[in-house]
Amino acid sequence: MEITSDLIKYLEKLGRISLTPDEEQRTQAELASILGYIDKLGELDTAGVEPLSHAFGRTNVTREDVVTNGDMQDLILANAAETKDGAILVPKTVE
Repeated sequence: MEITSDLIKYLEKLGRISLTPDEEQRTQAELASILGYIDKLGELDTAGVEPLSHAFGRTNVTREDVVTNGDMQDLILANAAETKDGAILVPKTVE
């Protein structure tokens, strides 16, 4: 992909920024350099290289999901101002 001055102006519009002509030229050169580097990476032979999702060989540490605080409904409801049928009653907020 070629980085043209029209593309730079389009990117300015997308980014809602305004660059001076000097900054436009510098940005054009920098983007061209970045794309050149990416093209160079595309030349690498990656056959036989396994894709990775992370640079380090780590996995999530998980534990068994075990309930430790059991049935506390009565304790929780004891803190409520009003309850009904095992639920906390709150004032109606929407008509």
